[in-house]
Amino acid sequence: MHSYPLPKKTLHCGARTLDLAVPQVMGILNVTPDSFSDGGQFVQRDAALRQAEQMLKDGASIIDVGGESTRPNALPVGEQIELDRVVPIVEAIAERLDVVISVDTSTPCVFEQAAAVGAVIWNDVRALGRPQARETAARLGLPVVLMHNRGEPSEMNDLAVYESVVGEVLQELTEQIDLALAAGVLRENIVLDVGFGFAKNTQQNLILLKHLGQLIPLNYPLLVGISRKRVLGEVLADAAGMSRAVAQRVDAGLAAALIGVQHGASLIRTHDVRPTVDVLKLWQAMIFSDVLSSDGEVIK
Repeated sequence: MHSYPLPKKTLHCGARTLDLAVPQVMGILNVTPDSFSDGGQFVQRDAALRQAEQMLKDGASIIDVGGESTRPNALPVGEQIELDRVVPIVEAIAERLDVVISVDTSTPCVFEQAAAVGAVIWNDVRALGRPQARETAARLGLPVVLMHNRGEPSEMNDLAVYESVVGEVLQELTEQIDLALAAGVLRENIVLDVGFGFAKNTQQNLILLKHLGQLIPLNYPLLVGISRKRVLGEVLADAAGMSRAVAQRVDAGLAAALIGVQHGASLIRTHDVRPTVDVLKLWQAMIFSDVLSSDGEVIK
C-alpha cells in the first residue's frame, strides 16, 4: 500500500492550481440521455447548473461534463450533437461558478471549443487516441487524463483478456504516455486513469484496485473513477447472483474511493460528491492528527 502523504504535486488548470498532495474530488455531470447512472437527469441547462452548484457546495473541486455515454454497448454520438450538449453547459458553469471544469470527451474539437469557454482539463477515455487529439492537447497546453481502455463501447467487454492485468495496463498506459509526449504534451499535464470497468471484468477491476500503487513509480497523478460501476454491483450481488442496483452502490463506491486514495490516487471521480468528500475529510483528519506542542513535541 502507498504511504501517505500523497506526492507533492500540483496540477495547473488555467488560472487555478490544484494541490494534489491532498485528494481532489471530481463531480460527474453527464449531460446525456443514456449514461448508465444519471442519463437524462441533467440534459437541460438549468438542471445541469443546479447540479454543478450543488456538487461545488458539497466539496467538489472539479466538475466533469460529459456529452457522450461510454458505458458498454453505448451508441456513438455525432460530433455536432456532443458539441451542442457540452459547450453551452461548460460556458454557463464557467460564467457562474468558481470551479475547475473538465470535459469527458474523446473528440478534439469538442474539447477545444469547450476550452474556449472555460474548460481546463481534458478527460479522455480513449487516451487521446482519435485523430489530431494528441496534437490538439499539445497545442492547448492543458492537463489531460489518459485512461486505459481497449476498443469501442460495443466491443470492450470482449477485449477483457489479460495474462497479467496489472502489467498489461501499466505497459499500455506507458505506450500512451510516450505517444502523448512525442506529440508535445507536457509531462506535467498528464494524469493517469486505469479505466475501471473499461475492457475489464470484475476480478480484473479488483486486482487493479488492490495493486493501484504499482503505477506510482510512473510519477504521474492518478485518478480513480469507479463510482457506481458494474464491478461494485457484482461484488454486492445477492444470493441469487442478481447485481446490486446502480443507486444502491454508493457505500461500496465510497470504500473503493478510500482504497484508491490509500494506494496513491490524488483525484476521485464520483457521482456522489458529498459522502466522498466526507469520507476523505475524516481520513485526512486521522492522517494529520499529529500536532506539535509549543515545545515541538509531537502529540498523538
